[in-house]
Amino acid sequence: MRDALAGLWHTLTGDTLAPGAAELTGGEDVLPGPFRVEAAATSSIAAATLSAAEMLRLRGIEPGVAGIDTRHAAAAFHSERLLRLDGGSPGNIWGPIAGDYRAADGWVKLHANNRRHESAVCWGLGVPATREAVAKTVAAKTAYEVESAVVTAGGAAAQLRSREDWLAHPQGQAVAALPVVDLTPLGEAPPRRLFDSDRPLGGVRVLELTHVIAGPVAGRVLAAHGANVLHIGAAHLPRIEPLTMDTGMGKRSAFVALDTEGGRAKLRKLISRADVVLQSFRPESLARKGFAPEDMAELRPGLVVADLSAYGWEGPWARRRGFDSLVQMASGIAHEGAQVADADEPRPLPVQALDHATGWLTAAGIMTALRRTVTDGGTWHVRLSLAGTGRWLDSLGRKETKGAEVSFDDLLEDVDSDFGRLTRVKMAGVLPGAPPQWTDAAPLPGSGTPTW
Repeated sequence: MRDALAGLWHTLTGDTLAPGAAELTGGEDVLPGPFRVEAAATSSIAAATLSAAEMLRLRGIEPGVAGIDTRHAAAAFHSERLLRLDGGSPGNIWGPIAGDYRAADGWVKLHANNRRHESAVCWGLGVPATREAVAKTVAAKTAYEVESAVVTAGGAAAQLRSREDWLAHPQGQAVAALPVVDLTPLGEAPPRRLFDSDRPLGGVRVLELTHVIAGPVAGRVLAAHGANVLHIGAAHLPRIEPLTMDTGMGKRSAFVALDTEGGRAKLRKLISRADVVLQSFRPESLARKGFAPEDMAELRPGLVVADLSAYGWEGPWARRRGFDSLVQMASGIAHEGAQVADADEPRPLPVQALDHATGWLTAAGIMTALRRTVTDGGTWHVRLSLAGTGRWLDSLGRKETKGAEVSFDDLLEDVDSDFGRLTRVKMAGVLPGAPPQWTDAAPLPGSGTPTW
C-alpha cells in the first residue's frame, strides 16, 4: 500500500514520498474479490490527507503524521451503503430497469437511474419500461448492438468486455496513455494569499457542479478540511436522494437555472469569486453554455478547475456518458470478477471503488493545485476519469486473500439533518494538526442561496 501511495504522490507532486510521512495500518483482508481495493482506498485517502497536510504546512502549522487504516478506508468506500435514515434504509439508488441483462452473445449493463436515461433505453431498444420487455429484446440482440443502440439514443450502457478486449480497444489505449491525475496550467495569475485559518482549506471557496458519487465525494472531502463548499444544482435535474444525503456533508446547496441567461449570469458571478470549480457532468455539457475551463479561467485568474469524466479526456469515448458500474463492465473488471468467482454473470467490485477513489484523488489533485497557486501562482486544470482510476487499480496487481465479514459499527456516528436522523461513516483520514470534520450535515437540495 505504501508503494501505491508513493506512486500517487509522485504523480500529484513530482516529489518522492518522505519516509514516515503517512502511517498506513491494517491488511488487505477486509473486502472480497481479486482486486486490491483496500490498497486503492487506503492510498487514495492517504494522498488526500497528505495534500491537506501540505496546505496546513503552508499556514505555518505542523500537520503531524497523516494516517488511515484499511478498515476505515473500506468503510468510507461503503458510505452510501452504510448510510441510515432514522435507523432504516434511506431508499433505493437503482432504477426499476437498471441492471445486467443477458444478450445473445454475452452481457450488457443498462444504467437507467433517472428518467432521461430510462427513456433512452426504451427509445433505443423500442420497448416499454419494464424489466420483462427489456430482457426479451436484449436477449435477441448482441451485447454490442444493445450498447450501441442505447448510447446512440443518449443513454448509458456498457457491454461486458474482458481485460484483453479493453486493452486492445481504442478507448482503452487512450486511457492507458493518460495519468491517473492530470494537473496542467490554464493560464497565468499572481500567487494567491491564504486567509488566516487553522484548517487546511479555511477560507477556500469551492463551487461544486456535480452529481452521483465521484464528484460529490471530492467536495465532501474538501468540506471536511475546512472549505466553503457550495453545491449548485437545478430543480429540474434528477437526484438520487440517498446519495444526496451521503455526499452532501458539510456543504451548502442552491439551485441555479443554467438554461436561462439570468442563471448563467449568476453562475459567472459565483465563478468570479470562487477559488475552485469542481464539475463532473458529461464533457462539454458546461462548455456549450459558455463555461469551458478556458472561459472560467478568464472569469477568475488563479482559479483551480477540476473536471471528472467517465472515460477520460482523449479517445473516441471521451464524450460518452458513463458511471462506475459501466466502466467496470467495459474495462474488464466485472469480467475478471466473474472468472475468479467461477460465475456465469458479471461480478463487480465489492464497493463503488472507481467512484470513491476518483473522488478522493480529485480532492488530492485540487489541494495540490491550490498549493501551487500559493507557491507559484497560475490558473490550474485538474482532470481525472473513472476509467483512469480503473486502470490505476488494475496496475496495483491482485491479492489472494478472500476477505472476511467485517463490522464497521464503531466507525459510524449519528447526526441530525433536515432529512432526519442520519447515521454516517465518520470522516476518514488522520491529520493531528487539524482533524478533518464536517461542521454540518447534508442540507436539503436547493435550501440555500447561490451566494458566497
